[in-house]
Amino acid sequence: MNHRDPPGIAPHIPADDWHRAQTTGTPIVIVVQSTDRNGIPWQRILIPFAVAGAAALGCWGLVVALCALFDAAAHAVTVIAAATGPIGAGGITLKLTRTKK
Repeated sequence: MNHRDPPGIAPHIPADDWHRAQTTGTPIVIVVQSTDRNGIPWQRILIPFAVAGAAALGCWGLVVALCALFDAAAHAVTVIAAATGPIGAGGITLKLTRTKK
């Protein structure tokens, strides 16, 4: 590196700007962008809550579906029991539904 090139600290400075600053004595302002974030990283917090919320909604959906299935099964058993009448085996009779008076 010769004395006319920009220093190794800031190789991104154009050579014309460097030479102009050297001849006129004006300072060169170097802006360094930082990627450090201050505060709470919201994405790291919101993603687990979104996953937990989706799991909770899925579990509630499963509970509702099972309740609907059990309700339909109970109604089907009631209709079948009412249609068949008493069930007997070996002299023991089991009456599944009450008779309407």
